[in-house]
Amino acid sequence: MDEEYDVIVLGTGLKECILSGLLSVDGLKVLHMDRNDYYGGESTSLNLKQLWKRFKGEEDPPESLGASKEFNVDMIPKFMMANGVFVRVLIHTDVTKYLHFKAVDGSFVYNKGKIYKVPSNDVEALKSPLMGLFEKRRARKFFIYVQDYEDNDQKSHEGLDLNKITARDFISKYGLEDDTIDFIGHALALYFDDSYLDQPAIKLVKRMKLYAESLARFESGSPYIYPMYGLGELPQAFARLSAVYGGTYMLNKPDCKVVFDDDGKAIGVASEGETAKCKKVVCDASYLPDKVKKVGRVARAICIMSHPIPDTNDSHSAQVILPQKQLGRKSDMYLFCCSYTHNVAPKGKYIAFVTTEAETDQPEVELKPGIDLLGPVDEIFFDIYDRYEPTNDHAADSCFISASYDPSTHFESTVTDVIEMYKKITGKELDLSVDLSAAAAIAAEE
Repeated sequence: MDEEYDVIVLGTGLKECILSGLLSVDGLKVLHMDRNDYYGGESTSLNLKQLWKRFKGEEDPPESLGASKEFNVDMIPKFMMANGVFVRVLIHTDVTKYLHFKAVDGSFVYNKGKIYKVPSNDVEALKSPLMGLFEKRRARKFFIYVQDYEDNDQKSHEGLDLNKITARDFISKYGLEDDTIDFIGHALALYFDDSYLDQPAIKLVKRMKLYAESLARFESGSPYIYPMYGLGELPQAFARLSAVYGGTYMLNKPDCKVVFDDDGKAIGVASEGETAKCKKVVCDASYLPDKVKKVGRVARAICIMSHPIPDTNDSHSAQVILPQKQLGRKSDMYLFCCSYTHNVAPKGKYIAFVTTEAETDQPEVELKPGIDLLGPVDEIFFDIYDRYEPTNDHAADSCFISASYDPSTHFESTVTDVIEMYKKITGKELDLSVDLSAAAAIAAEE
């Protein structure tokens, strides 16, 4: 261990593993360590016995649920946008050769007490029971503008400069109702709250176009894909990638401590009496608790069920977004469902998550609107965890700390954090101009 590395990465959470892979591919000498004896950190995947031990303390779950090893329950479940940045990262690093993906069946939104399919284009807007007749026509015009909009085609702008006008002003030109704006902003553009309305409209349009393009890619009922056997495969795939490029991995290294020089700059990591030297340290918040601040908490319920979420067209995998306004809350709530069709549970079993930014100390009460939509559940576990963000100056201390995972059930914000970190660590932009048709092969395992 007494060698010098360009970067030492602490923790094998998904963000750390992606960065480790990207930096190794760039030719940097990387040492990757974890205090745990398993991959994944906070974003690990548990079998049934591990899940039981973690939340109930008892060793043996009931046999009626099926074989423990057939469960792969992701602790931070997130779907991937088929044309999104994360899929570009997977193709860029060629990690796709270690993984098989499958399209997700459905994408839904909660409105006035019911679950509806998210309409994503002008044709679906006209069919959607979410809107009345006149609203459908207004929404159709809005969708057509977004579909036809091209950055370099002035004619498609129809005299609007989307870099200058806000999303609020842009939407108001079409006279859309609040409930329509709700599902467009939260279920299509995937914003967490309504602050996007005061940002340039171009951001909203680009997010809507990403949703529509992702939906078109696999012609399933959603724009999302998900790995077979769950996300637990991802950290290991990136670990394998790093190793191919000369990265070194060490699990089960207790008491990893970052070593600083007299100026407060990270110069290495000590564990079990040995010190590995380095120029930079990348880690999650748990390794440098004095350099982060708590910014929120995530409340979640993990449910095992014997049926799909009701009113989702029998989708074996689905996301349902409950916009904040529909619940009288400050933040959205998310339902995530996956099943034996993605090999995350035994045949006939479904795993559902209900997650949100915690606004109280009572997850059972707070998550009730989402849990009520699930129908009967076989087992339910409640959990609440703190969310941290870094407060350090990385230029001064050479420490690059990832933010905790947010409650959303899609990857867009996670990979944004990774790309920002990559830029800070290397001083350059990550080139993600890849052939997205390679993504079609990703889900060809249907």
